[in-house]
Amino acid sequence: MPKDTSLVPIERIEGAIYLIRGQKVMLDTDLAELYGVTAGRLNEAVKRHRDRFPNDFLFQLTGEEFANLKRQVLSSNLKSHIAISRSGWGGRRRPPYAFTEQGVAMLSSVLNSPRAIGVNIEIMRAFVRLRRMLATHADLERRLNDQEKKYDAQFKVVFDAIRQLMASPQGSTKKIGFLLREKRARYWKR
Repeated sequence: MPKDTSLVPIERIEGAIYLIRGQKVMLDTDLAELYGVTAGRLNEAVKRHRDRFPNDFLFQLTGEEFANLKRQVLSSNLKSHIAISRSGWGGRRRPPYAFTEQGVAMLSSVLNSPRAIGVNIEIMRAFVRLRRMLATHADLERRLNDQEKKYDAQFKVVFDAIRQLMASPQGSTKKIGFLLREKRARYWKR
């Protein structure tokens, strides 16, 4: 088995990707921690190069979105360590900035350090993996629709139950990363 040479565990990156406003995003605090800088430093660099971050690359959460996100993270079994870390979400004066995949890619040109570039490559790979997983999910739904057309009403209950399991609430803030149970236990003990 090849030795893992990544700067950051893939599970940590995937666990920091959220679904907000229908987009996969990462928050400034999580990105700053991954890059090894403060959130203030990261946001200063972005402000100096604001023209590189149009609204489809970067947006600030509303107060309501931020409150919903905090509630979700704190109530979930996969508590984000950032929610309880020293920087924490509770002490912020303003809601965090959310970077889309393109915004994260643009950060590598703004934070031009070897660590930032290496971490950025790993983040891009995590986004690709999640996109593949979502594509598989869409393919499964398409196949389910095809099968439902072939069978009569007696199977409607089964198809409805499967669809309900596959559905995610629209307009919600959802964490789409994951941690395996044993890795999660090890990770939180640090």
